[in-house]
Amino acid sequence: MQQTSEYEKTWDLDVIFPGGSESIEFQEYLKIVETELNELSTLVMEYDPDKNGNSLLLVDIVKTLEATMKKLRESFAYISCLSAQDVKDANANLLVGRRNDLAAKMGGIRTTLNQKLISISDNTWAGILDSEELREVAFVLNETREGAKELLPSEQEVIINDLAVDGYNAWGQMYQTVVGNMTVEITEGEEVKSYSVGQAANKLSSPDSEFRKHVFEQMSKAWENNSDLFGQTLNHLAGFRLQKYKHRGWDDVLKEPLKINRMKKETLEAMWNAITNNKEHFVKYLDKKAEILGKEELGIYDIGAPLSKTVKTVPYTEGAKFIITNFSKFSPKMAEFAQMAFEKRWIEVEDRPGKRPGGFCTSFPDSQQTRVFMTYSGTSSNISTLAHELGHAYHQHVMNDMHGLNQGYAMNVAETASTFAEMIVADATVKGAETKEEKIELLEDKIQRSIAFFMNIHSRFLFETRFYEERKQGMVSVNRLNELMIVAQKEAYCDALNEYDPTFWASKLHFHITGTPFYNFPYTFGYLFSLGIYAHAQNSNKSFEDDYIALLRDTGRMNVEDLAMKHLNVDLTKPDFWENAIALCVKDVEEFISL
Repeated sequence: MQQTSEYEKTWDLDVIFPGGSESIEFQEYLKIVETELNELSTLVMEYDPDKNGNSLLLVDIVKTLEATMKKLRESFAYISCLSAQDVKDANANLLVGRRNDLAAKMGGIRTTLNQKLISISDNTWAGILDSEELREVAFVLNETREGAKELLPSEQEVIINDLAVDGYNAWGQMYQTVVGNMTVEITEGEEVKSYSVGQAANKLSSPDSEFRKHVFEQMSKAWENNSDLFGQTLNHLAGFRLQKYKHRGWDDVLKEPLKINRMKKETLEAMWNAITNNKEHFVKYLDKKAEILGKEELGIYDIGAPLSKTVKTVPYTEGAKFIITNFSKFSPKMAEFAQMAFEKRWIEVEDRPGKRPGGFCTSFPDSQQTRVFMTYSGTSSNISTLAHELGHAYHQHVMNDMHGLNQGYAMNVAETASTFAEMIVADATVKGAETKEEKIELLEDKIQRSIAFFMNIHSRFLFETRFYEERKQGMVSVNRLNELMIVAQKEAYCDALNEYDPTFWASKLHFHITGTPFYNFPYTFGYLFSLGIYAHAQNSNKSFEDDYIALLRDTGRMNVEDLAMKHLNVDLTKPDFWENAIALCVKDVEEFISL
């Protein structure tokens, strides 16, 4: 496989729309999007289910919907990239507002269409879904129609969508703006340096225990200083959601996230129960790590601490080549895709101020491209994050030729492809260890993921579930949010730590995201589901590559229970699958402790 000498650390957005946030081509593209939205709106308004429920007009609507959605996703992806690469880009922030307007308009059109689909008789509907033109998207259309039966009349849902632009979504935008302007003052040697929160977070991987504590305290101080503001954003986001649920007659706050993730409550409960029943193994790991670091118990900022005093860092190009090499052992097609992404500059990793913290992957379905965003400082966890985001990108890549409506896969299965890619790389690093010390460190890095998904994510889930119940009674104070956070962390970590993070609810972007409620449990689902797939791949006698691609291609047109039954022959509502997947993680802990 031919590889370039050095990969560039900044992405190329100009190949999609030249000129950044001042791009004239992008402004023209947005005008086309608005024109198509108006055409779609006209078609939907003209559609009369009583007269032409089974007519070609519905086929035209679906075709126009697919084309418009692709352009919308393309423009949204571009705006996300602009606002992430420079949080102080004023034009990009204006475009975020325009994005919310367009999303609300599309939401209104789809709500009107969905209400019209409800009025079609079941017999006529069955015939529509079986027609040659619509059979391919039957699952998505039927899912949409069934979901619409639980909503308010279309006029009211349209009003909710419109009010969300300057209400619900505006609170999420406010949060991002404040975080983008935050700085953390960190003392290094004789010097006090100012960092963005993303840069400061990378400092928590320092081998120096006192310095880690200092960074954690300085970050906590920065979050505390803004906690009144973030208490407002969180309360109003939740308040908006709860009002919407109340008017729809929904009692359970998990109803919407489960629906979005196409999974049953029994599946979610089976997963968390299996994790809770196996936590003692991971507590042993935390105790062992505390012993190695010379502490009685770990603080929450010690969990990700390196075991050795010297943190091995890997240059970006070397890390990229390592990913490509190990992808190729499992899937040559995935390796070729990753190499292309590096060569064509689809990836932004430069360590500089002014970037949004965290990492993401976003898709440009009209251009059939993707972009990956993160900040790379050379740690093994950076390489894992890079592999993780490339897994997302590959997932979209194998679906590019599919009908646009079938590309709408949920977050839990989206996290499956990314975590699977991450696991390939993590496993490869452990197997390639040259010394016992290196193997211990790499195994530990792998176990960190289990701790994140079984304990960190679990604490987020517990916090959010309880916060929403209290929010139903009124605003929740900052002090109470801190209390709820600590109680959730203590329960999730089985009280194994001596210091927790009370302002974690403020620092975690996921609590303030408006697109998806409960942006937590899908990560754990994806992790364990991908472990099951990985075990399946290792036990498979034939090449698993094509089977894996087939599974990914089905993720946008099936419930997760049906997906698992079809491709893995397992029942996700039963504990067996989850127990078997967790057992693979327990093996890592046992090997770590024995070494």
